[in-house]
Amino acid sequence: MTHLVRGIGVSPGVVCAPAFIVRMDFPEVPDRAVKPEHVDAELRRLREAVDYVVSHLQELGERVLQRAGPEESRIFDAQILMVQDEDFLASVETLIRNNQLSAETAYEFKALELRNLWSGAARLRERLADLHAIQLRMLNRLMGGAGHELWSIPADEQVIVVAHELSPGLTVQLDRDLVIGLISEEGTRTAHAAILAHSLGIPAVMGAAGALAAIPPGTLLLLDGQAGTILLDPTPDELDDAKTQVSRRHRLELQLEAVVDSPAMTPGGSPILLMGNVDLPEEIETAVRMGAQGVGLLRTEFLLTGRATLPSETEQADYFRRVAAAFRGHTIIIRSYDLGGDKFPAAFKAPVEANPFLGWRSIRVCLDEPEVFRPQIRAVLRAAADRDVQLMLPLVTLVEEVEQTRAIVLEEGESLRRSGIHAAESVPIGVMIETPAAVLIADRLAEVSAFFSIGTNDLTQYTLAIDRGNARLADRFTPHHPSIVRQLHQVLQVGRAAGIPVSVCGEMASESLSAVLLLGLGYDRLSVSPPALPLVKWVVRTVPEPAAARAAESALAAASAEDVTETLRSVVGEYLDVRLLDPNSALPGQRRVGTLPPGQTL
Repeated sequence: MTHLVRGIGVSPGVVCAPAFIVRMDFPEVPDRAVKPEHVDAELRRLREAVDYVVSHLQELGERVLQRAGPEESRIFDAQILMVQDEDFLASVETLIRNNQLSAETAYEFKALELRNLWSGAARLRERLADLHAIQLRMLNRLMGGAGHELWSIPADEQVIVVAHELSPGLTVQLDRDLVIGLISEEGTRTAHAAILAHSLGIPAVMGAAGALAAIPPGTLLLLDGQAGTILLDPTPDELDDAKTQVSRRHRLELQLEAVVDSPAMTPGGSPILLMGNVDLPEEIETAVRMGAQGVGLLRTEFLLTGRATLPSETEQADYFRRVAAAFRGHTIIIRSYDLGGDKFPAAFKAPVEANPFLGWRSIRVCLDEPEVFRPQIRAVLRAAADRDVQLMLPLVTLVEEVEQTRAIVLEEGESLRRSGIHAAESVPIGVMIETPAAVLIADRLAEVSAFFSIGTNDLTQYTLAIDRGNARLADRFTPHHPSIVRQLHQVLQVGRAAGIPVSVCGEMASESLSAVLLLGLGYDRLSVSPPALPLVKWVVRTVPEPAAARAAESALAAASAEDVTETLRSVVGEYLDVRLLDPNSALPGQRRVGTLPPGQTL
């Protein structure tokens, strides 16, 4: 048996508990025909199962609403839409009528057909786990089962759930008093289930290939949700090592508590603007508490997640005002909808594309769908009436995309003025630099942009030709690749020449070693994941500018990502314990420790 299983750490924390295996396998459905006079009864059974499963999903939504909030509960709205999909149900009914099949036989046939179709469409894979779950509920119900409880965790012990894939719906309905850790063979840091595990505070490892085969039920596991490691049957010495690791991180947390209220300033006295990235409403308070100087990236996709309808202009404006009020006196940068790729919500109908990450997404969708884009722009203008609110456009590759947006903003500003609605006439409009194309025309984009913000996640994906969601290639997906370092340097020089601010808002800014590289390149604006703010600030205040510049100079001349990383570790190691800055170390304020066997605690 494998002693150590590795995956991708997606939600930090160190926990130890027995493994609880969740196998969401489809039941064996017999090929059963029915007599012609029984066809109508089978059609009624199909509809009864739909009503039953919908009712249960509504109950789950209410339960999650009380436990996690409205954003998470909306996931079940999307699942209900899947269950009630009339096109799919009509195809099942046709099969029952024409072939005189039982409801479960016809449903299973069409379910397999749909899963195969979705598996071949990259943009639908993120929703495949939820589709799998609802179809399993339907088949269980049709075959005489309960149709709701797919698995049941014992109420007398805490466990670490191990599954092939974790759907967002499964993740949010977990009892956090019993489930203290998650392991999935599929998934990456950008999966919706990973984001939810993080927001729910459950340490999680995804992309752990072979976990189900390697981990028998009940095996004691030591899980590190940041390092992405799962230790099976840890020895007393290994548990002691884990305690030492947690203790070291705890001491760092105590050091960082004193840093939160200190200015982000280098040892040489240069101020650094540290803003926060905000994905979900509950992160607003964390960002404020961790000392964020405004919001450098306010993602807006959550406003669409799991909804059957698009959010109204007023709903969006109220949310933007809420964020701005929390950061009074600071800038709020709102990113327009970054739809497409794997992020088309239920409320938005989109065509299947062979390669959606190179297709209709982000600013392209917004400009093509004015009923989506214009209400959002009006909401931004209304929020900007008495606040420093700015608009940022994702995945820009054409100067025309910025010019068209600027024209729309002016049109909507004038429309709001004529309607007597309190709003700004316009807002500063900046672009995200996320592709080599944008890097190469940065000088032209600077002529029509108020600022640049570099999204290192997509820039790395498009430059290295590596899908950021591919668990197999996760080790090769690194912003330390020399091509990325050189592009970061180039864009900053263009921005400086044009006199516009340039910041980094991708995950790179939240990694302490990478932050040193950015500082060395000359960046003085970073937008950081809220929990990482104290650590990044500590690094800013500790590593001298000449040392950071020396590291950046070596990185620009490096031949490989390994050389860049080693250079950073060497230079930073002169001033800090590099073990505490390793990306595989848990971020401060995110540690969560579960129950260990009697007499063993971390």
